[in-house]
Amino acid sequence: MTNTEQHEVADPPATVAWTRLDTPIGPLLLAATDQGLVSVVFRADDEVTEAFLERLGRRLGAEPVEESGESGRLAPAVRQLRAYFAGELRDFTLDLDWSLTAGFNRRVQRELATGVPYGSVVGYQDLADRVGEPGAARAVGTAMGANPLPLVVPCHRVVESNGGIGGFGGGLEIKRTLLALEGVLPPPLF
Repeated sequence: MTNTEQHEVADPPATVAWTRLDTPIGPLLLAATDQGLVSVVFRADDEVTEAFLERLGRRLGAEPVEESGESGRLAPAVRQLRAYFAGELRDFTLDLDWSLTAGFNRRVQRELATGVPYGSVVGYQDLADRVGEPGAARAVGTAMGANPLPLVVPCHRVVESNGGIGGFGGGLEIKRTLLALEGVLPPPLF
């Protein structure tokens, strides 16, 4: 996965743009600052959206403002996610704002974003080894659960070393669907 720029820490934005996108795995909430995409949220119905935007606004010290997704800060993410779900995009090239993650979690998520390409998977232990923390396989699972940018930072590609599918914050049905889309698993029969 190649990302054009990955910003570390920025001054608090005045606003955070957000939109919802209907996808084959359900509605996603996308949020972006001036630095880039800052969050992707699964199952973004009205209740989830309202609660998340309140927390995000407090956390970033910024006012969430809805955008159409067809223009503005979120247009590149909307276009690329549509292309991904259509099977036309394998590598996201979005500016990312990493301000919602730090420390070990950020190191693991950045390694995942750059080192685990479309159509492949990695084990929790292997990812821990890659970031120089061989005793931290369980902490990798925690980092995946705290990933503010799922899909773009593909935590669905992290599986158990014994061949099990592992966990997933979006739910195992969504994880299986994404892995099938990428050709890692066969498509569901029904």
